Amino acid sequence: MKIATLSLAAALAAVTAGVAGHAEAATVKLFCGATDYDLCSSAAEAWAKQSGNSVSINKMPASWDDAVPLYQQMLAAKSTDVDVLVIDVIWMGMLKNHLLDLGTMVPKEEVAAHFPTTIDAATIDGQLLALPWYMDTGLIFYRKDLLEKYGKAVPKTWTELTDTAKAVQDGERKAGNADMWGFVWQGKSYEGLTCDAIEWVASTGGGTIIDAKGDVTIDNPKAAQALTLAHSWVDTISPPGVLGYDEESSRAVFESGKAVFLRNWPYVWGTSQTAGGALVGKVGVAALPVGAAGEKSSGCLGPAYLGVSKYSENKKEAVDLIRYMTGAADQKRRAIQGAYNPTVSALYEDPEVLAKLPFLKDTQAAFADSVARPSAATGASYNRVSQAFSKSVHAVLTGDEQPDAAVAALAKELDRLRQRAKW
Repeated sequence: MKIATLSLAAALAAVTAGVAGHAEAATVKLFCGATDYDLCSSAAEAWAKQSGNSVSINKMPASWDDAVPLYQQMLAAKSTDVDVLVIDVIWMGMLKNHLLDLGTMVPKEEVAAHFPTTIDAATIDGQLLALPWYMDTGLIFYRKDLLEKYGKAVPKTWTELTDTAKAVQDGERKAGNADMWGFVWQGKSYEGLTCDAIEWVASTGGGTIIDAKGDVTIDNPKAAQALTLAHSWVDTISPPGVLGYDEESSRAVFESGKAVFLRNWPYVWGTSQTAGGALVGKVGVAALPVGAAGEKSSGCLGPAYLGVSKYSENKKEAVDLIRYMTGAADQKRRAIQGAYNPTVSALYEDPEVLAKLPFLKDTQAAFADSVARPSAATGASYNRVSQAFSKSVHAVLTGDEQPDAAVAALAKELDRLRQRAKW
């Protein structure tokens, strides 16, 4: 067994030596992310020891966005320098023509063990292009102590959140906490705002910008209604600066004790409960509120996947590796050791996992009801769709555009893009 760490340049320029002439074993070449490199590489090492094969590991860039051009360059060249890819859910449509169909290579019971939403997002044109590795979805974090202090329940609707945030914010300011805000989120014009806004719109019954058939659906009254409510938060329950917040800046406000509610990803549970932190024992986690009766919570689906390149020379072994790394046993290990949320639904009832991530027992529905961004339908055009959407939403939040006019103009822009890109 051999574990090697290669530079990104080497990933593009060199083929790992030693594969030819060793029919009894293969060297599977994979990427591991920078933030979970140790967890990823230790799983690959365990698989190699178990299987008798070897692995060669490339470290992804710290920013996943920087991995996209690297992937595109390698796959366009049909490079054999990588077998296994770490894939963001929104890259699925972009990379679909280069990924191996796993549908006949992975037992159905293994596929069925994952949340259906994660499998649906990885299935395009009837082909299963990747296996879910760990789960992300938008959640609401809240100050348990402050809701108890003011006798408020965890809000089930965005309107209830608005009212509760205002009541607690006002109470705290009267008590001398002048810097308290009711709700912080990601308002900067970037992919994070796309996630937040699709949650507001979908949970109000306004769709997902573009439907599964590729039709533009954003121009509707419910979408405009959702954006109207979000605009009302700015400089009332949310600071004016929220229009420049990303995940980390909004988290910083919440963890400094200056916000009642925070919309963010599950990783905030770990950061907010670090020993010695100001909010240890004071934070609750729940599924996002809904915008209208009968709608689902609609947290933005953000899982990571593992897929196999069509150009791999070790397809069988690569598939075996990702089955190991996405299986229940290693997902449990990742949950306990690294606080990564499983995509295997049975682990949400596992006592050892819940001891590490207690909020999972209250948020399983949030993971099951997640809403996907329209990346599968739009393929290589997704980034342009997302940028147009976040720019339009940001204009509504700043007051530069009215919601009705903004969604109508956005729909026209996306229709023109659809005609050019032919998605």
